[in-house]
Amino acid sequence: MTGTITNWAGNITYEAGELHRPVSLDEVAALVAASPRVRVLGSGHSFNEIAEPGPDGVLVSIAALPPLVDVDGAARTVRVAGGIRYAELARAVHAHGLALPNMASLPHISVAGSVATGTHGSGVGNGSLASAVREVELITADGSVVRIGRGDPRFGGAVTSLGALGVVTALTLDLEPAFEVEQHVFTGLPLDGLDAAAFDAVMSAAYSVSLFTDWRAPGFRQVWLKRRTDQPLPEVPWAAPATEKLHPVPGMPAVNCTEQFGVPGPWHERLPHFRAEFTPSSGAELQSEYLLPRGRALEALHAVDAIRDTVAPVLQTCEVRAVAADGQWLSPSYGRDTVALHFTWIEDTAAVLPVVRRLEAALDAFGPRPHWGKVFTTPAAELRARYPRLGDFRALAREVDPKGTFANAFVRDVLGD
Repeated sequence: MTGTITNWAGNITYEAGELHRPVSLDEVAALVAASPRVRVLGSGHSFNEIAEPGPDGVLVSIAALPPLVDVDGAARTVRVAGGIRYAELARAVHAHGLALPNMASLPHISVAGSVATGTHGSGVGNGSLASAVREVELITADGSVVRIGRGDPRFGGAVTSLGALGVVTALTLDLEPAFEVEQHVFTGLPLDGLDAAAFDAVMSAAYSVSLFTDWRAPGFRQVWLKRRTDQPLPEVPWAAPATEKLHPVPGMPAVNCTEQFGVPGPWHERLPHFRAEFTPSSGAELQSEYLLPRGRALEALHAVDAIRDTVAPVLQTCEVRAVAADGQWLSPSYGRDTVALHFTWIEDTAAVLPVVRRLEAALDAFGPRPHWGKVFTTPAAELRARYPRLGDFRALAREVDPKGTFANAFVRDVLGD
C-alpha cells in the first residue's frame, strides 16, 4: 500500500512511504531482516507517533496474517494472532463456552497493539488487557522467533513493550468460563457528595464501572455499571436510573452502544461500550488518558474540576475507570491500583494541546502515567521517573533488539537512549 498513511483519527500522517501487509510469517521475517527500522501499525487507534517508523523505516500491518484463534478448552487458554481484533477473538472464544476476563470500551482494536500500549477496561478487580497474556511470540530484527512467557524473568517487559522488542505475531491469553452481564445506567452523580468511602463504593458497585462527565458542571452525568449475573445486584443510592438509552458523548445517538436497561447478554456484548458491528464514531476526535493511584482519585477529580472552565470547551466526554495493579514494567497500572481519567477531545490539535498542558500541570502532584497511545506532552524525563522498572526494560530492549531496529524516536525518548 502506497500513498498517504494516517492513523484512525487522521491527526497523524506517517512519514513511511509504504505500508507493508505480509501474508505469512516467513514474509514478516524476511521484511524485518531486510529493514533498518520497523514499526507495526495495529488498528490505528493511537493518537501520537508511537507507530511512526521515520522516513527511512518500514511500517508493517500484520492484519493479513492467517487469522489464528486456537482455543484450548481444557487449559482455558487461546493462542491468537496479534493482528486480530478483540471483537473477532471474543466471538470465537464465546463459541467454546469461554470468556476473556475483560474488554476495552472499543472491541475494534487489535490484540497485540492493545496490550503493547497498556490498554484496559474497567473494574477494581480487573487488570489491564495485558494481565490476561501468558506468552508472547515475536519476530526479532534478525528474522528469528522468540517466545517469552510467564516464569521467564523477561516477561515483565514482554507484553506492554511499546512495540520495541519485535513484531508480535501471536499471543496466548488466559480464559475463564463464559458469563453474562447486565448493563445499568444511572444519571446525576454529584462530585461534591462523594468522600473516599463513597467513591470506592461507586467504583466497586459492579464488575465494571465507568463514570462520564463533560465537566460543564461538577459531578458525573452518567454512571455505567456492568454487572455479572453471577454476582449480586448492586445498590446505587447515589444516582437516579436513566430513563432512556444513553451515549457517553452528549447528543450522540445510543444506537451504537451496547444494550442497557439491565438486559442480560453475553460478556462480549456488554463489557465494551460500543457494539462490534458499528463504528462508534468517525474518528473526529483526539484522546488523552492519565492513570494515577486510585487512593488519590478524589483529589485528582477535584483538581480537574478546578480547571473545568478550561477543559470543557474542547472536551466531548471524560470517562473515569478503575484498573487493578499489574506487573508489566511499562504498564501505566504497574504496581498500583489505578484510576484512569480518559478525555475525548474535539478534533482540533491547536486548541487541545494547551488544555492538555494545563491538565497535566493540574494532575502532576499525583504522579500520572499517560496512556502510551494517546495525546500527552509530559516530558520524557518525567515519564522515566514514574516507571521504577524502566531500567530493566531498557536492558531487555538492548538484549532482544541490540541494533534498535524497532526503536523509533518515541521509544528512544522513553528509554532515554
